[in-house]
Amino acid sequence: MRYSRVADPDCSIAQALAVVGDWWTLLIVRDIAGGTHQFDALRDALGISRKVLADRLAALVGDGVLEKRLYHAHPPRHSYHLTRVGQGLLPVLVALQDWGGQYVMGDGTLSATSPADSAETRRVHALVGARVPETVLPAAPSGEPWDTPAERDPVAGEPWTVLYCFPGAYAPDVQGYPPGWGEIPGAAGCTLESCTYRDRLPEFEERGARVYGVSTQRPDQLAAFAEHAGITFPLLSDADLRLTAALRLPTFRASGLDRLKRLTLLIDAERTVRGVLYPVPDPAGSVGDALALLDEVTAADQRLPGPR
Repeated sequence: MRYSRVADPDCSIAQALAVVGDWWTLLIVRDIAGGTHQFDALRDALGISRKVLADRLAALVGDGVLEKRLYHAHPPRHSYHLTRVGQGLLPVLVALQDWGGQYVMGDGTLSATSPADSAETRRVHALVGARVPETVLPAAPSGEPWDTPAERDPVAGEPWTVLYCFPGAYAPDVQGYPPGWGEIPGAAGCTLESCTYRDRLPEFEERGARVYGVSTQRPDQLAAFAEHAGITFPLLSDADLRLTAALRLPTFRASGLDRLKRLTLLIDAERTVRGVLYPVPDPAGSVGDALALLDEVTAADQRLPGPR
């Protein structure tokens, strides 16, 4: 029975639960956001029965959260994708992850990092081997007006992409840091990290790697910081949490904003995550660590027989 038949019809919480109140539903949305689109792959990933999955998918399509796309005509096979309505659930997923990490699996402490032996750290390192879904994010600096910002795929068309995530960096004349920012473990150091990448950018380019920074800040805030700090590589805005939700990147909430915890991903040309740096206790030192990781993975590939 749908919640709308038994709960307050004027309560938006009750009406939202009528669509996503079943716990399987949000897990299905989570996996589709992460790039799993076909029925059998969803069933295998979730360990769910075919009947339950079919029922939940049909309900989500009926409620406009998902859309079906035909990918095989005979017999007909469909993939499932988030609609605009479904993408509106991404902040809900991130909020649940953040709440679960802080209060259910943690001790309630606000932190922009995680212990090296934590479940969150294990989850982040489990991204090695995962594929980064295709998406585009507003980019700064772009030279474009910010009412129509340029967009970039967070994976460059290069042999390697170094994608470093940071909580927030602002130009001095832009109000952005919340009160007590320096007291949040792991929060401080974003400017230093970005400027160190700026200064060592030729070392990455020599290795065929493109560097991107990503934050949940607005594009105009990132543009102001990039101009102030002389950042010459793109800073990407994941303000809509598309990449964050797709990869289940760790977040914390400060000053009313979901912010990425500091981490670095090494991604190859096939969009596969090949290495992870997390936690990152030394923002400036992490740049050298990223170069060392790139050299390590490249050397390992060269020792393998034949193409990857």
